[in-house]
Amino acid sequence: MRSLRFRLAAWHGALTGGVVIVICGYAFAVHARAHYDQADQRLADAAHHVADELAEARSPAGEREVLVAARVLDARMRVYAPDGGLAIGTDSGLPRMDPTTVANRGRAPFGWLPSLAPSLYRVRDTSGVYDVASDRAGERWRLFVLPLPGGRRLVAASPLGPIDTSVAAFARLMTIMALVGSALSFWVGWMLASRALRPVATMRETADAIASSRELSRRIEVTAADDELSRLAATFNRMLGSLEEGYAAQQRFVADASHELRAPLTAIQGNLELLRRADRMPSEDRAAAVEEAYAEATRMARLVADLLALARADAGIPLERRSVELDRVLLEVVGEAKHLARGHAIEVTHIEPAEILGDPDRVRQLLLILVDNAVRYTAPTGRVAVRLHADDGMARVEVEDTGVGIAPEALSHIFERFYRGDRARVRDPGGTGLGLPIARWVAEQHGGTLDIASELGRGTTATIRLPLRVAGHPSTA
Repeated sequence: MRSLRFRLAAWHGALTGGVVIVICGYAFAVHARAHYDQADQRLADAAHHVADELAEARSPAGEREVLVAARVLDARMRVYAPDGGLAIGTDSGLPRMDPTTVANRGRAPFGWLPSLAPSLYRVRDTSGVYDVASDRAGERWRLFVLPLPGGRRLVAASPLGPIDTSVAAFARLMTIMALVGSALSFWVGWMLASRALRPVATMRETADAIASSRELSRRIEVTAADDELSRLAATFNRMLGSLEEGYAAQQRFVADASHELRAPLTAIQGNLELLRRADRMPSEDRAAAVEEAYAEATRMARLVADLLALARADAGIPLERRSVELDRVLLEVVGEAKHLARGHAIEVTHIEPAEILGDPDRVRQLLLILVDNAVRYTAPTGRVAVRLHADDGMARVEVEDTGVGIAPEALSHIFERFYRGDRARVRDPGGTGLGLPIARWVAEQHGGTLDIASELGRGTTATIRLPLRVAGHPSTA
């Protein structure tokens, strides 16, 4: 398979070489036409001059002298009788012809190529007729037949050998120039293509090196020229940056997931080992070991469920779309949270009817994550307030607590997977650090947003904005 550089050079060579060939061919046609037309004009002028001299001649001898003297005009002259026979002159070295036949044929061209070019020497004579004939030796002659008084015809002949030789030499020169020009245009196209595709070769080499070494930190040097290739290199570098960030995030995710799964598995394994070896363990210790193993298994099950949800998010699997009564789901979530609360005051301070399009299970999960977080990070004597507003085509859910709050330096990291601030770890050591990333993904999948505002020691407010269902929109999709 030919390279792109060869194809570009071939296209450049073909186009430029074609132009060179056309120009050389046209130049040859103009040059040949000019030489032959100039010869025609000289032959016609000589014939008219001889015809004037013949008209003044008093005898056949005088006419012969005129024809002999015409040789200084670089032309051979003959006079034919009305019946087509030779009257004055000689056939020696000249082509045989019938002037009557020539007179009836009209002007004969030299060939198709000279006829393509415009005439640089307009032949003004229209009283005579031109023809081309060959003698016994094969040399071409240009003939001009001019009518004379009394029905006679004057035939002027001029050899075309010198002109044919000059035209043939010029044709060879134009052929060589066309070939050299085509080869030169291909070479120039090859050099231009090599220079233009050099950044592409650099990108290919960099991509090969990255594929071999997996060093995503490598970048392509971007030139100062603001052209398509420099912009392609910049785009390639941005793609490498995105891949590097994604790869690093994947490595962190795998490491964090392994770390989070190792802890409950170690606890479960240790408790089971203890139960297996201690046959006479007191019932209270045995119950405590079973309870701890069960708690760790529950935590691990929650972690695996969260990981599956994030895997679904990364895979881009679309959510179910149907009508969801957001106010009803919110009340159910608050009721469930009250059963799990340990003395917390959970209140719905404002609620309006709101209907959205989405996945009921995911919407419920979103609300439960925020309410559960508010309860977990708020002291039992604290307060959790929930509000639902519907205005300007958006449903706005606010979950406000009076808990420990989030430090300013941690607020920008709360949506990172497995991230949990120090206060969060102390308050809820069993958390997975995946709740808020999942909540944000659910909100974005429903065309909404999730924002967190917090002040350390004074509480946190989570705000969800989801688009309301438009009237007439189908309930499922």
